[in-house]
Amino acid sequence: MNPPRPLSLLCELTYRCNLQCAYCYNPVALDEYRDELSTEQWSTVLQQAADLGVVQAHFSGGEPTLRRDLPSIVAAASRSGLYTNLITQGTFLGDALLDRLIESGLNHIQISIQAPQAEMADHIAGAAVHDRKLTAIERVRDRNVALTVNCVLHRFNHDAIEGVIALAETLRITRLELANTQFYGWAYRNRGALIPTRRQVEHGERIVAAARERLRGRMEISYVFPDYFDEFPKPCMNGWGRQFITVAPNGYVFPCPAAATITTLQFENVRGRGLAEIWRDSDSFSRYRGTAWMSEPCRSCPRRELDWGGCRCQAFLLTGNAGATDPVCSLSPDHASIVALRDPQGKDEPIPRRA
Repeated sequence: MNPPRPLSLLCELTYRCNLQCAYCYNPVALDEYRDELSTEQWSTVLQQAADLGVVQAHFSGGEPTLRRDLPSIVAAASRSGLYTNLITQGTFLGDALLDRLIESGLNHIQISIQAPQAEMADHIAGAAVHDRKLTAIERVRDRNVALTVNCVLHRFNHDAIEGVIALAETLRITRLELANTQFYGWAYRNRGALIPTRRQVEHGERIVAAARERLRGRMEISYVFPDYFDEFPKPCMNGWGRQFITVAPNGYVFPCPAAATITTLQFENVRGRGLAEIWRDSDSFSRYRGTAWMSEPCRSCPRRELDWGGCRCQAFLLTGNAGATDPVCSLSPDHASIVALRDPQGKDEPIPRRA
């Protein structure tokens, strides 16, 4: 059976970054990804993605603006007919670079903030960058390119959600994303310090619901509920190997950004095989595609083609078995391990991400 058509390509151009956010999902073993693809190699990947049916190219990292060839890579994506989105923390997004990127065909920019106030934000980022981020947001807002502001939520800033929304209003932002931390990479290493309390989660839900009603028609607020507090898992990446492709800085190809976590899978590299072949034929993409791989309780569950068994990376991290039911699911035999994490005890200090 032919696999479904992929729609989105995440190009992780580099894992280099000038910030030290403890919630980063990048791999802890950052040195393994320093052999980055060249401009020409990325251009080939983007054309292969377009030929495969992909319609969106997202440029991320690390910090993608640390690649001096970023405008050339964006231009290659635009020539291939792809909608282009830059995911950045904005600290290097000056006028000259921004103008070059827009001239190269950039359609959308997502800029992250850590908190509404500089003191808290700079502490989380590990660098004094908050004011530079706000300047970058204003610079992008006033140009002919779509803009989303993103704030990753965790125990240290969850109580500041109201302030984040107020800041977005002040900046005249029309699309705000509030995404609870996904626990992979550095974030998983720091899980004990970052996981919010039940009170914080419930408070955040109320604040977001009220803000959505109040700002209806003026600001779209996307809220990603924390996995560990849900009763059923999200359809991670809309199902393994069904819509999304991630290419790491060194050319390895993954069904999702955190897939390298699964050490029982072997992943292929665009330096050795074409993207279409990897998508169609590789074991790493086909292993958990569809439903045939599922065991109980997923196999007979009426939700199996709604959530696709949940997150394979999360299942592996929490159970050691990537084929297990995501423990977030209330039907999982491992669900108690998630419930036990919902009221964190103690005050662990996070380990800063190191480039």
